[in-house]
Formats: sequence, C-alpha cells, structure tokens
Amino acid sequence: MAILNSDRLFPVEPYVRDMARSLYETVCDLPIVSPHGHCDPSWFAKNERFPNPAELFVVPDHYAFRMLVSQGISMDSLGVPRTDGKTNANDPRAIWRILAENFHLFRGTPTSMWLEHSFQHVFGLDVPLSAETADHYYDHIDQKLGTPDFLPRALFERFNIEVLATTESALDDLQWHKQIANSGWQGRVVTTYRPDAVVDPDFENFATNVKQFGEITGEDTTSWQGYLQAHRVRRAEFKAFGATASDHGHATARTADLATADAETLFLKVTSGTFTPEEADLFRGQMITEMARMSLDDGLTLQLHAGSRRNHHRGVLATYGRDKGFDIPGRTDFVSALQPLLNVVGFEPELKIIVFTLDETTYARELAPLAGAYPALYLGPPWWFFDSYEGIKRFREATTETCGFYNTVGFNDDTRAFCSIPARHDVARRSDCSYLAQLVATGRLRENEAYQVAYDLTYGLVKKAYQL
Repeated sequence: MAILNSDRLFPVEPYVRDMARSLYETVCDLPIVSPHGHCDPSWFAKNERFPNPAELFVVPDHYAFRMLVSQGISMDSLGVPRTDGKTNANDPRAIWRILAENFHLFRGTPTSMWLEHSFQHVFGLDVPLSAETADHYYDHIDQKLGTPDFLPRALFERFNIEVLATTESALDDLQWHKQIANSGWQGRVVTTYRPDAVVDPDFENFATNVKQFGEITGEDTTSWQGYLQAHRVRRAEFKAFGATASDHGHATARTADLATADAETLFLKVTSGTFTPEEADLFRGQMITEMARMSLDDGLTLQLHAGSRRNHHRGVLATYGRDKGFDIPGRTDFVSALQPLLNVVGFEPELKIIVFTLDETTYARELAPLAGAYPALYLGPPWWFFDSYEGIKRFREATTETCGFYNTVGFNDDTRAFCSIPARHDVARRSDCSYLAQLVATGRLRENEAYQVAYDLTYGLVKKAYQL
C-alpha cells in the first residue's frame, strides 16, 4: 500500500495529465542541487546517527512545529530548545505522539506531503501516521536510524544530492566544513556567507559582533574601510570551503549608494549604538550594494531574502531565539528599493543577484518586469509559505509572461529538515511539469521545448545561477 498518490499534483484532464507525467519521468531522477538551505554541516562532518524520529522530523523543522503551536501546543512540549540551552521535553517518543495525534492538522498542506514522502520513500512505511500508528512509526524509524544505511552521509548519497549548500554566519569558525574537507568523503557540502550578524544594526549584540569580526579577520573594524576589508577576508575564507553565494535576510529590499564620506559617518553611528530605525535600514541597504561590488570581484552570487517580518512575537524570540516559525510575510517595495543597486551594477553581465520575497503581490507588478530588464537580476523561487504546489503555480503564472523561465533560477529547498529535501524537490518538479503541460496543451509551448525547459528548471538553471 502506498501512502501517496503517484499522480499527485498533476492536472486532472487526461491529455494534460499524461503530458505532465511524461515530462516528470524525464526529470524525476535527476540529481538534486540544493544551493540554499540550513542543514547542519555537523551531520556530515561527524556522520553520527540521527538521535531519534522526533529530533529528525519535529524539533528542527518550524514548518512542522509551527502548525502544532498554532493549535495551542507549547514549544516546550515539542522539545524546541530554549536560548539558554534547556529543553523541557526529554521524552522524544512523547514528542512524536503529539505529532501523530495531531497529524490531521496538516491535511492539505505541503508539510503533510513532504512528511509522507519521507515516511514512504525514505523509511518504507505503508500506512498513514495517526495516534494508532504512532508507536509503530517511532519504533520503525528509530530502528532504521540505527543502521549504516541511514547515517547522514549514506542518506545524502541515497537522495542523489549532487551538492548541498549550508548557511553560516560571518562569525562562524567553519569547523564542520573543515572536518568534512579533511574526511576524505566525496559528498559535496559547501557553505554560504551569511553576514547579517555584522551587517544588521538591529541584530542582537551588533557592536560586539563587529568587534569580534575584526578579531577573526585581523582587520580594523572600527573604521569603514577596515570593516569592508574584513568582509573581503571572510568571503575568501568561505570560498575556500566551497561557497558560491552570499545570503542576506533583510526586512526590506532597500539598497543605497552613499558617497564614501556619508557611508563612513553612517558606519560610525550604527557601531556606536546611536542610530535611528531609518539609519539602520539605510545601513543595511548600503551593505547590499557593497556586497554586490564585492561579488564583482570574487564571483559570489548574491541572494536577497526580503519581505519577511522576522521574529514577530518578542516572547518567542527572547525564549527560543530566531527562526522559530514566527517570520510573517509583509508588503515589500522592489522598484524603488532596488533602484540604487541596479543603477550601480544592474548591467553587469557576470553578476547574479537573486531576489526572494514573501510578498506575492510583487511578482507580476515589480519583480518580473525588473528581472526581465536587468541582466544582473534573477528571481528566486517561491520561498517559505509559498514553496508549495499552489505557490509555485502562482509564481509561474505571474512571472513567465514577463521574464520567461531563463531569468529564474530553478528551485531550492531552504530547509533545516534533511529528509524533506527529496520531498520538496519532488513537489517542485511535479509542479513545474504540470505548468509546462498546460502550456503545451494550450499551444503556448512546443512539446520538445517543454522537455528542455523541464530539464532546465530542475537542473540547468540552478547550476548556472550558483556556479555549481
């Protein structure tokens, strides 16, 4: 018995469904290129068993525990660690039972499909998860995790992952990537440069972080030029461990191009702590432009994740820290916000700036027209809340007519949940093939072209955009 329908996400009309299925069959087994995500590199450095089903599927995945929290279930009971390192849930089986007893909450959501894909295709389970099957699931998964075939590196190879990018802070010592590099293992796990802690004046302990940044790099980060040089030094170190991209998570897409003297004055204000919210936003905007200039020198692709109102609940942030399911989409301007950046580097043919958003309303009105004009600008795939069948479908419908397929960059999973990687890529492949089949059926795309586009959306575009 299969948990999942083999024709899931395909159109209902027989001809179009057959076309979607035929397209999918040509791309379903292509290697996975995962250019942006938040998997823990220590998994692959240490190659130790995942502790238990709860810590594999529930504790690290805000897609999973967010829904449970929305129904009044506490983060403590789900084992989400507090910022002080403590956890009030010590029984992983009890955490698992909470998921199983409440699995009906995920009906119709992409999370349900991702989890069930993992249950069926990774662990070979053939009955749905429920309160009645909770212990069977737990024991079966736990037993599998104790075998060599389910160690992180073995799963990496089984998932047919060609390359996986993790994301590390500019202050990270990269010890796990060093250990992977020295291990002799052939799996390709690369890092990504995430400088938010030393770029965002609103980041906790920002001034201390900038000081530490100087100590790590040996540069004088009390001066504007020394601070910029510290970024160049760290970017080079990240590149040495495979980085092909930087990543920037900003509340807005604002960019700026200040005169050097004005940038120096602003830098001194934000590092002294005597800045306004407007000045903090301006500094973040200036740093996007500075990062783009550095990308012209070192070749790193620049990713801008804008439009997320991060850490919406202050109590959750204080108790559990960042990235705990309380980032919420917000209205985002791109036309005015990106203009300073694009006036500086928008026509640089070798530069790749990939923009992601949680504000879907901007796709057709702003982002597709911008990407359809500027050589340096590309559209990232639908991101959190929209990395789903409906989200991908709306994205393609809103953007393709204006910027085509080749000003986009394929798919990335952006996940902390390792076993969901093949599931998420499978959803993207099915969704794109369904869209392409509709184009063929309505005479907007020739059939032979659809097969090429399916390949490019699955594999070709992402490798090109991230230089992989």
